Amino acid sequence: VQLVQSGGRLVQPGGSLTLSCTLSGTTFEAATIHWYRQPAGELRENVAFLDSDGVTTMYDKSVKGRFTVSRDSAKNMMFLQMNNLRIEDTAVYYCQLKKGYYIYWGQGTQVTVSS
Repeated sequence: VQLVQSGGRLVQPGGSLTLSCTLSGTTFEAATIHWYRQPAGELRENVAFLDSDGVTTMYDKSVKGRFTVSRDSAKNMMFLQMNNLRIEDTAVYYCQLKKGYYIYWGQGTQVTVSS
Protein backbone atom coordinates (compact mmCIF):
# COMPACT_ATOMS: atom_id res chain seq x y z
CA VAL A 1 0.00 0.00 0.00
CA GLN A 2 1.31 3.41 -0.92
CA LEU A 3 0.17 7.01 -0.54
CA VAL A 4 1.88 9.48 -2.86
CA GLN A 5 1.34 13.16 -2.12
CA SER A 6 1.47 16.18 -4.37
CA GLY A 7 0.47 19.82 -4.39
CA GLY A 8 2.58 21.60 -1.81
CA ARG A 9 4.14 24.93 -2.80
CA LEU A 10 4.62 28.56 -1.84
CA VAL A 11 1.38 30.53 -1.72
CA GLN A 12 0.50 34.06 -0.65
CA PRO A 13 -1.69 34.77 2.38
CA GLY A 14 -5.35 34.56 1.40
CA GLY A 15 -4.58 32.17 -1.40
CA SER A 16 -5.84 28.66 -2.05
CA LEU A 17 -4.17 25.33 -2.58
CA THR A 18 -5.28 21.71 -3.00
CA LEU A 19 -3.17 18.85 -1.73
CA SER A 20 -3.64 15.38 -3.22
CA CYS A 21 -2.79 11.87 -2.19
CA THR A 22 -2.96 8.98 -4.62
CA LEU A 23 -3.66 5.63 -3.02
CA SER A 24 -2.42 2.34 -4.47
CA GLY A 25 -2.59 -1.22 -3.22
CA THR A 26 -5.95 -0.90 -1.51
CA THR A 27 -9.21 1.07 -1.67
CA PHE A 28 -11.07 3.53 0.55
CA GLU A 29 -13.60 0.90 1.58
CA ALA A 30 -13.87 0.75 5.39
CA ALA A 31 -11.03 3.26 5.67
CA THR A 32 -10.79 6.63 7.37
CA ILE A 33 -8.79 9.53 6.00
CA HIS A 34 -6.80 12.01 8.05
CA TRP A 35 -4.71 15.01 7.17
CA TYR A 36 -1.98 16.10 9.55
CA ARG A 37 0.45 18.96 9.51
CA GLN A 38 3.72 19.63 11.26
CA PRO A 39 5.11 23.14 11.50
CA ALA A 40 8.87 23.37 11.83
CA GLY A 41 9.96 22.52 15.37
CA GLU A 42 6.47 21.54 16.48
CA LEU A 43 4.46 18.38 16.95
CA ARG A 44 2.37 16.86 14.19
CA GLU A 45 -1.30 17.80 14.53
CA ASN A 46 -4.46 16.35 13.04
CA VAL A 47 -6.33 19.01 11.06
CA ALA A 48 -8.96 17.09 9.09
CA PHE A 49 -10.81 13.78 9.13
CA LEU A 50 -13.10 12.00 6.69
CA ASP A 51 -14.97 8.96 7.90
CA SER A 52 -15.34 5.73 5.94
CA ASP A 53 -18.81 6.79 4.78
CA GLY A 54 -17.12 9.44 2.68
CA VAL A 55 -19.41 12.10 4.13
CA THR A 56 -18.72 12.66 7.84
CA THR A 57 -15.95 15.16 8.41
CA MET A 58 -14.24 16.81 11.36
CA TYR A 59 -11.80 19.69 11.43
CA ASP A 60 -9.49 21.30 13.91
CA LYS A 61 -10.86 24.69 14.96
CA SER A 62 -7.84 26.40 13.39
CA VAL A 63 -8.89 25.29 9.89
CA LYS A 64 -12.65 24.82 10.17
CA GLY A 65 -14.46 26.78 7.50
CA ARG A 66 -11.30 27.13 5.40
CA PHE A 67 -10.19 23.54 4.70
CA THR A 68 -12.20 20.75 3.09
CA VAL A 69 -11.28 17.07 3.03
CA SER A 70 -12.65 14.80 0.32
CA ARG A 71 -11.97 11.68 -1.67
CA ASP A 72 -12.57 10.36 -5.17
CA SER A 73 -13.06 6.61 -4.86
CA ALA A 74 -13.09 6.08 -8.62
CA LYS A 75 -9.62 7.64 -8.91
CA ASN A 76 -8.38 6.35 -5.54
CA MET A 77 -7.42 9.86 -4.56
CA MET A 78 -7.92 12.01 -1.48
CA PHE A 79 -7.76 15.77 -1.25
CA LEU A 80 -7.33 18.65 1.14
CA GLN A 81 -8.70 21.88 -0.29
CA MET A 82 -7.25 24.85 1.60
CA ASN A 83 -8.72 28.33 1.21
CA ASN A 84 -7.91 31.68 2.76
CA LEU A 85 -4.49 30.43 3.76
CA ARG A 86 -2.68 32.11 6.63
CA ILE A 87 0.98 32.38 7.49
CA GLU A 88 0.38 30.06 10.44
CA ASP A 89 -0.76 27.32 8.02
CA THR A 90 2.87 26.91 6.95
CA ALA A 91 3.86 23.31 7.65
CA VAL A 92 4.64 19.95 6.15
CA TYR A 93 1.30 18.29 5.42
CA TYR A 94 0.76 14.54 5.57
CA CYS A 95 -2.12 12.37 4.43
CA GLN A 96 -2.97 9.26 6.39
CA LEU A 97 -5.21 6.27 5.76
CA LYS A 98 -6.42 4.00 8.54
CA LYS A 99 -7.83 0.65 7.55
CA GLY A 100 -8.43 -2.00 10.17
CA TYR A 101 -5.27 -2.34 12.21
CA TYR A 102 -3.15 -0.65 9.54
CA ILE A 103 -2.05 2.94 9.21
CA TYR A 104 -0.47 4.33 6.04
CA TRP A 105 1.22 7.71 5.60
CA GLY A 106 2.05 9.87 2.64
CA GLN A 107 5.57 11.18 2.31
CA GLY A 108 4.64 14.73 3.28
CA THR A 109 4.59 17.92 1.25
CA GLN A 110 5.68 21.43 2.22
CA VAL A 111 3.15 24.24 2.21
CA THR A 112 4.59 27.68 2.76
CA VAL A 113 2.31 30.69 3.16
CA SER A 114 4.27 33.89 2.74
CA SER A 115 4.12 37.21 0.95
